[in-house]
Amino acid sequence: MSTQNDSVLWLYIGTYTRRAAHVQGKSEGIYLLHLDLEQGTLRPAGQVTGVDNPSYLALAPDGQHLYAVNEVSDFGGRSSGAVSSFAIDPETGGLTFINQQPSQGAAPCYVTVEASGRYVLAANYGGGSVVMFPIQRDGRLGVASDFVQHEGSSVNPQRQEGPHAHSINVDPNNRFALAADLGLDKLLIYRLDLEAGKLTPNPEQPWARVKAGAGPRHLAFHPNGRFVYVINELDSTMTAFAYDGERGTLKEIQTLSTLPEDFQGRSHCADVHVHPSGKFVYGSNRGHDSIVIYACDEGSGELELVGHEPTQGAIPRDFALDPTGTYLLAANQNSDNIVVFRIDTRSGRLTPTGHVAQVPTPVCIQMRWP
Repeated sequence: MSTQNDSVLWLYIGTYTRRAAHVQGKSEGIYLLHLDLEQGTLRPAGQVTGVDNPSYLALAPDGQHLYAVNEVSDFGGRSSGAVSSFAIDPETGGLTFINQQPSQGAAPCYVTVEASGRYVLAANYGGGSVVMFPIQRDGRLGVASDFVQHEGSSVNPQRQEGPHAHSINVDPNNRFALAADLGLDKLLIYRLDLEAGKLTPNPEQPWARVKAGAGPRHLAFHPNGRFVYVINELDSTMTAFAYDGERGTLKEIQTLSTLPEDFQGRSHCADVHVHPSGKFVYGSNRGHDSIVIYACDEGSGELELVGHEPTQGAIPRDFALDPTGTYLLAANQNSDNIVVFRIDTRSGRLTPTGHVAQVPTPVCIQMRWP
């Protein structure tokens, strides 16, 4: 691997290549950009084509491999999507396809790599399930070592008629995995067995519930490991939980709206991130097309609304904070752009830098030092 360049970050952008009812996918694959941390500028640096609907991405801890879901529902002649692996060129950041495995459920929409770099975990939205894959020495994905089908429904007949696993994240101790299921209004808590490659329901607390009809989508851990922030898609709220990393248990602290009190339109939440300092929590609103900003009490985990910043585009599907905490980058799915904001590290507020990159149907941003 090349020596780290402290002034540049490599950005990998997941996108939609297929047109569907919910998105006019028009990209050609995964895009590589360079973010200049001194200027806040974005520069196109390449792309890998021929990848089918690589909507969500995850980097291996060693930075040598990237994994992408293929968010489709018709893979290999069955109702399934797939997960693909790529090698990263240490000099250029370019991607080389390695292999692909079926996700065993339709429309996989989230992927992550646990901290030891031995397993990939993915969430199947359409299938309402989660799956775990072993990683071989060359970064190749092995056949799934475990698969868990979620069961049940909730109160929204259009969106919660059955399970819809929307994300799966591993805790900072690498002991438990939390899966947000929009269809069940639950966070399912699994013990992470790295020897057997299994996900086992946590006997201390197999799940935590959010408000009926909330629709949990993504979650983020506080840097201190004591709090979890869950963004709820359907009712546009943010729920703060206290987290016990030894027992893998959650206890709700509060739930706040992500929208201004006077907003009357239609909006749904998407993504959530905690600032590296732990002082701020951010979430994205699709419809209001904004980033909500909260101040975070690092002692209690409670949030207080700071304000909202327009994303200067339509449907901010995802956003990312750079590791230094200087910039927030918003991926506006329906306006085909990524917009750079500077973060005020005292207040958490965002200021547009004027720097924008054009990327077709951006869905996910992953960052890596060269």
